[in-house]
This record gives sequence, C-alpha cells and structure tokens, in this order.
Amino acid sequence: MNRPKKTEFKFPTHVDEYPTGPQYAAGYLPETNAGWRTVRPVVDYDACVFCLRCYLLCPDGTIMKENGKIEFDMDYCKGCGVCAHECPKDAIKMVKE
Repeated sequence: MNRPKKTEFKFPTHVDEYPTGPQYAAGYLPETNAGWRTVRPVVDYDACVFCLRCYLLCPDGTIMKENGKIEFDMDYCKGCGVCAHECPKDAIKMVKE
C-alpha cells in the first residue's frame, strides 16, 4: 500500500506559482505528529468486526486496512478519538500515552 509521504512545502517564488486550491497536492502530508498527542487508539481485535467505520471517519486518514485488521499510523494520528467514539462494537479504546 502506498502511504502519503511527508514533504516540505516550498514557498512559491512568483505569484503565478501560488496554488488556486489546497496548499498541498493530494497524497502529501504536511507534518508528522508534533508530540502533543496525549492518548492513542488501541484495538481489541476480538471485538472488531472490521466494519471500517473508523477507517471512513478518521479525519487524518491514519487508519490502514491490513489483512482483515485495522492498523494506525502513529506518525500522523493526533489522538482525537473519533475512531473510538464511532466504533459500533467499542473495539477501539483511547489509552493514555
């Protein structure tokens, strides 16, 4: 699976080079977690039914589908808890770092 890669933003040198839409092209992440996350998601794989609701609702796109299981990219997870809140089986718990 090709995951987005962190790339440095290069400031345009001319007004014509400024983007007319988003600051970054699709597939690029501007920064890794700055270290301010206080909780992280942990999955109970026995309770998880692989409905992928967490995958669809993660605002940062840090959840990956791997062989019938979900995995988190902790480099980009902000610990917001949306995945745990939306899990219909309570298979995701937020654990203090």
